Parts: sequence; structure tokens; C-alpha cells
Amino acid sequence: MQMVSYGRTAVNINGKIGPFFATHCGTRPRPQTTSTGLPCGCISRRIITDIARGLYYLHEGCRQRIAHLDIKPHNILLDDNFNAEVADFGLSKLIDREESRVVTRMRGTPGYMAPEWLTPKITEKVDVYSFGTVVMAILSGRKNIDYSQPDESAQLIMVLREKAMNSQLEDMIDRNGKDMHFCNKEEVIEIMKLAVWCLQSDSNRRPSMSVVVKFMEGERRVESDLNYNFFDLSARVVVPVGQPNFSVLPNASVLSAPR
Repeated sequence: MQMVSYGRTAVNINGKIGPFFATHCGTRPRPQTTSTGLPCGCISRRIITDIARGLYYLHEGCRQRIAHLDIKPHNILLDDNFNAEVADFGLSKLIDREESRVVTRMRGTPGYMAPEWLTPKITEKVDVYSFGTVVMAILSGRKNIDYSQPDESAQLIMVLREKAMNSQLEDMIDRNGKDMHFCNKEEVIEIMKLAVWCLQSDSNRRPSMSVVVKFMEGERRVESDLNYNFFDLSARVVVPVGQPNFSVLPNASVLSAPR
């Protein structure tokens, strides 16, 4: 996993891996390699693992912890080899090792913001929450907030809550995504359960990114006692059309436009 390198050509995943996958893996029913020679396995799984490793490095591999604070599909870039890179550190925050929490103004993108943003103090676990939402955007092939959908299904994590409570996570797999043809259905469902774990309203119940990496590498299982009462902060934040950065109450907040 790398941080963004501006000298390389890359596209953001933006919840839609399919067209990029088709370009590099071709249109054959089950191509064996990409146009650059990499195996055409479950690309989505590899991308999610890359993102997890990158956040693990930011949170635990640096002298100071780095909270990105704006993890979303638009800020995850892919190169021609499907390597994922974390981009845009404009809202990031350094957290000293001796600090358990840090005071900061509200920042991030509606739809990807953890509920503790309504309190004066946050930790790097806000990135874990955002990561869970990005995982679901990748695996479901839909936007985090899609106003073209009926009100009850416009918010991705609300749909996830219903499907998880009713043991219907399979319904959320992107059936139109070419990459999903290469993914093991049971494995995808387990990764969705990981997303549910990351989306716990209580930040103390979310896994650290080191635990997430261990799960993606097959060394850890998802906790079984999960709470499905997700809290969607986007319901409290209204995004003015055409304004990429703006303030809401509290007045010192800095938010990005949803993507």
C-alpha cells in the first residue's frame, strides 16, 4: 500500500471498479490475467486489503498516529496494476501516541462520517468507520448515498443494517460487477460482516486496522456479537449543491462534498 504519488496515472475507485476491471481484464468470460500480467482474481478483495494496510500504517506504523479523516472512494486511487493508494490528506490530523483522543473540529464527507463527530473528541477509529462504508461501496457497487433510490434504500448503511439483521447480506453483492464473478460468495459475505464490525456506533467496539489486516490475511475472524443499530451522521448534515467545502453547526466544521 502506498500513499498517493502524483507522478503516476491513477483513477479513483469511486465505488465502481467494473469499468476499470473490464479495461484491464478484457471482455472474456474468465480472463486469467490483466493487461499487465497480474492474475485476474478477486480484485475487490485485493483493493480492500490494500486500503486496510495503508490505514494500518497511518494509525500504527508512524511515530505519530495519523488520522486521515476523509476516507471515501474518491480518495482511494488505483494504478494500472490495481494497487490502491490513499490520497488527499488535506483534512488529516496528527495524534500523539500518549493521547487517547484528540479535540478537533468536524471534518470529512457526509455519508462516511462516524457518529462520534457529534462529540468534541475523536480517535483514529473514525477512519475505521469510513473504511467500513468504503468496503460496502466496493462490494455492492453502489453509492453511499443514492437519492435516485427510494427513501428507505437511499443510504447504503441503512440497507446494510436491514440485510445484516435478516441474514440477507448476499442480496447486497454487486451482481453486475464483473469482478464479483471471480470472488467467492461466502468470502464476500464475511468481508461484509467485517464492514458491519467497522461500522459499530461505539468506536470502542470497532476493530483496529491491525485487526482488520489480520482478518483480510486470514488470521482473524469477525466478532460474533455485533450491534446493527448503525448511526448515520449524514442525516444531520445537509450538503449545499455545488459547494465542495462548507461549514455546518458547529461553525468551525470543515466538510467535503459527498462522492
